[in-house]
Amino acid sequence: MVKASYITSQLPVALDLSADGSTTAASRRPDIVFVVNPQGANGRTGKEWKKLLPYLRYRLDSDYNICESFTSGPRHAIDITREAIREGAHAVIAVGGDGTLHEVVNGFFFDGKPVSRNDQRAYSTALGLIPLGTGSDFARMFSWKNDPRNAVDCIARGKRSHISVGVVTGEDDETHYFINVADIHLSAKAGCFASRYKKFGKFCYIIGALQAFLGHHDHDLRLKVDNGEWETYSQVTALCVGNAKYFGGGMMITPSAHPSSKNFEVVIFQNFKWYDFILKLHMLYKGTHVTTKNVLSISAQSIEVEEVVRSDSIFVQSDGEYLGFLPRKFTILPAAIDMIC
Repeated sequence: MVKASYITSQLPVALDLSADGSTTAASRRPDIVFVVNPQGANGRTGKEWKKLLPYLRYRLDSDYNICESFTSGPRHAIDITREAIREGAHAVIAVGGDGTLHEVVNGFFFDGKPVSRNDQRAYSTALGLIPLGTGSDFARMFSWKNDPRNAVDCIARGKRSHISVGVVTGEDDETHYFINVADIHLSAKAGCFASRYKKFGKFCYIIGALQAFLGHHDHDLRLKVDNGEWETYSQVTALCVGNAKYFGGGMMITPSAHPSSKNFEVVIFQNFKWYDFILKLHMLYKGTHVTTKNVLSISAQSIEVEEVVRSDSIFVQSDGEYLGFLPRKFTILPAAIDMIC
């Protein structure tokens, strides 16, 4: 495991007057660890973070020990988060886009279980977010304005809410966690293509989706919802498992989902053509696509998905991160994390 390196603000050590009149070093102020992806949004995240620091210190320095930790590559945020939790951090804040948030969320777990503090105290480390990346779809759930200082103000207020987390498992028994949306087939392939066009901002997903339609073929899938019977769904274009509402730069893909819920919203697109995507694009942003005849919405706590005829070609991703191919099982963990929001 890569050992996290904290760059802390230089704060004086407070002194505490003990009962016998001697002075001892007071327990340090609670740590808030900011996990920053400096290369996010083509380097914009690092630049915006530097601009934000004076305001952040103004709002938080009197109550917390501010710890910066910069990621150096893929999965580094996971390791930083695990170490911060074990060391008893008050909160771990993801600074960047949905990819950084995804890694920080995965850092709250290890070997299929929540990471525990080394001192075994019951107080839990909270999750926070300062959206500074290319995609910040999860932040839309809380109607934050396009100003990272609003996120800092939320951290200063310290209000916590229990949120659910999704779990993805496959044949290799490897476990992945997601906080926003996991998706299968065309939409997952579109997400992979979209990563090539991030310079176009929120339009990168639209470009990626249109590219994904080239050579695309719908597939028959089998689904098992909440450990019920297997059912076949024909000509599936895409399937989205929502713990939250938004993906793809603001598309309200699973409009009934909310991370405070104990259920996913599963939206299934069947026989959805490229011209459907264009003609109904406005509906995807408003969340009204679920009223159309070739779109189905299901509420579920778990869902297993496999191909009727296995091809090992059906893409799976979660929070925009590529995971591989079907089969997969998606399970919700209700109230798994405390989030500052």
